[in-house]
Amino acid sequence: MESFVDKIAMEAGSLSWVDWAASITAIVYVVLAARSNIWCWFWGIISCSLWAYASFVFYGLYLDALLQVFYVGMGFWGIYTWRSAGAQEGIVPVSRLGWQQHAWYLLGGGLATLAFGYFFGAYTPAAATYWDAGTTTFSVLATFMLARRRLDNWAYWVAIDAVYAGLYFSRGAYLFALLMAAYTLIAGKAWASWKKEWQNAQFY
Repeated sequence: MESFVDKIAMEAGSLSWVDWAASITAIVYVVLAARSNIWCWFWGIISCSLWAYASFVFYGLYLDALLQVFYVGMGFWGIYTWRSAGAQEGIVPVSRLGWQQHAWYLLGGGLATLAFGYFFGAYTPAAATYWDAGTTTFSVLATFMLARRRLDNWAYWVAIDAVYAGLYFSRGAYLFALLMAAYTLIAGKAWASWKKEWQNAQFY
């Protein structure tokens, strides 16, 4: 019986340059975002352009492909937001969402997940529609939070990346599943780092 490690090695050998480039640039993006480095957005634009192609052509995840296209636009908006809002102090300060805002995000995201999941399941050949719809919807919300440097964005990313790991695993994309598992750990570390920055700012 073929082992999991053998499957990973076989998949790694079969990946195109698009898969590898999307994965490597995505790692650079997440690491730089966790460090509040504005260059994260440039790497994100490159990665998401490549990942949109891979998601649509290789894995049949149409909503995820649309999400990557959205990310490209968000990359440019992120650059503008971080530069303009942090023009005087050099960086946008970390802030937090209130519980009421969380409630609205969860309610809106949940309803959108059900709507998109049903539509794409009923009218397209897309795979894993509800998983795809959920990760897509909440990724959009979390990206808005990241662009505005809301601490809470990393808590959402921990959950989203964990679900993405399961989604890619279910589609046989084991290497991408491992990548998403790594993202989950990076998001957790970023949460701790940004929380410390936010707490320090409360004393000034």
